[in-house]
Amino acid sequence: MSDWCNMMPQQWRKYINHEVKVAAHDKQQYEGWVFTVDPVSASVVLVAFQENGGARVKVVLGHAVREVHVLREGDEEMEKKLKSFFMPASSQAFSAKELKERKENLRTWLEKNLIPVTEEGDVLRVANVLTISAPYGTEQCISNNEIILARVQNLVESNPGQKNPH
Repeated sequence: MSDWCNMMPQQWRKYINHEVKVAAHDKQQYEGWVFTVDPVSASVVLVAFQENGGARVKVVLGHAVREVHVLREGDEEMEKKLKSFFMPASSQAFSAKELKERKENLRTWLEKNLIPVTEEGDVLRVANVLTISAPYGTEQCISNNEIILARVQNLVESNPGQKNPH
């Protein structure tokens, strides 16, 4: 395992979501759950969950990695826990039904404010210059026209019918 930096990304993937012990060249040892391995630098991002509910993140630079030993294999639950730690609180998952309701609610709100809206699958298109994709919050508004973008984002934010993820 001494040639950690020479491994292929497919080989590193088998460590993701597993609890490992990393031995570094400086005789240090680090333990945690592997969130990811940077494919360019071979650096390992470890997450150590604490009893108080928080977590500590440690990045072990790829050139310093001497050995990596799997202590415990992760499961789907651990994968969700790791991902949720790095996701903003507003990036909650919505069911298909909730997304449809959010889209319809936003479309109705925009039309009520005299904004021309068309649907293209799961995307709302505003005046052919702006798109809003799921989950239909301010961060999902995309446009090259900054003035229209700002105005539509303000409308999306002021929509009384839904809480908006930012």
